[in-house]
Amino acid sequence: MDYRMLFEDITHAVQPALTDGRVAQYIPALASVDPSRFGLAIAEANPRLKTRGTGDWREPFSIQSLSKVFTLALVLAADGDALWTRVGKEPSGSPFNSLAQLEREQGIPRNPFVNAGALVVTDRLLTLTGDARGALRDFLRTESGNPRIDFDAEVAFSESRHGHRNAALAHLLADHGRLDNPVPDILDHYFWQCSLAMNCRDLARAAGFLARHGLRADATRLLTRSEAKRINAVMLIGGTYDAAGEFAHRVGLPAKSGVGGGIIAVIPGRCTVCTWGPALDRHGNSTAGITALDTLTTLTGWSIF
Repeated sequence: MDYRMLFEDITHAVQPALTDGRVAQYIPALASVDPSRFGLAIAEANPRLKTRGTGDWREPFSIQSLSKVFTLALVLAADGDALWTRVGKEPSGSPFNSLAQLEREQGIPRNPFVNAGALVVTDRLLTLTGDARGALRDFLRTESGNPRIDFDAEVAFSESRHGHRNAALAHLLADHGRLDNPVPDILDHYFWQCSLAMNCRDLARAAGFLARHGLRADATRLLTRSEAKRINAVMLIGGTYDAAGEFAHRVGLPAKSGVGGGIIAVIPGRCTVCTWGPALDRHGNSTAGITALDTLTTLTGWSIF
């Protein structure tokens, strides 16, 4: 693989997409991010091989909903399939923060990647560990090999001040008896986990266990092959919210997006990819990131289909 040429082709392809969208406005700490930034990293499934990248691939950004992949993995690793009695595995077909859908379905979130589902996962991780945000940070530091990964207090504060809809979702979940911990505690851990700052290189490496069918970077097993397969499957049908069908049609990879502009994607057995482009489409997915991944799979043939 000629990575230099691949990266040049991807960088050229994403240029029009850098201005085809808007940075997240409802979290003030994210609204000032330069929409022209773009980075991409590819981490081989074999963690001993070199991680390659281009553009702003070493620039930290707010991971936001990318955290949901890792909290889900930690809960499944500790608790097995019990989580699936609280959270579904279906596409949402609705915005990621929909109150109406949660109310219609008696407080059972469609999947772990909509905000209501992620709150249930955070609640369970808090019960299992006593420190959901700390457990997540420690895991990401270990898997990425970067002990300096940390929270962005400004982003966490901004989210807590403006997270009214997430608070409403949490209270609705509690009203249906779906949460074990106090709502303020769950929201606190949720906002902090979303505020973690990481770059493309570290995120691609941290997600490598999904390309290795559940094996961590040190070759110990985090998840069974079936559990890793299920996370990839749910990423495919729900990782890019109500645009998951279009994303699967266009890119053909399990992926998870975040409103900070990041997307992580998995090619099982081969590698993990992380892109960053802060400008978002109307679904909350990075316009540059989608274009980059579309170009990547087109040029390389790396797709699950």
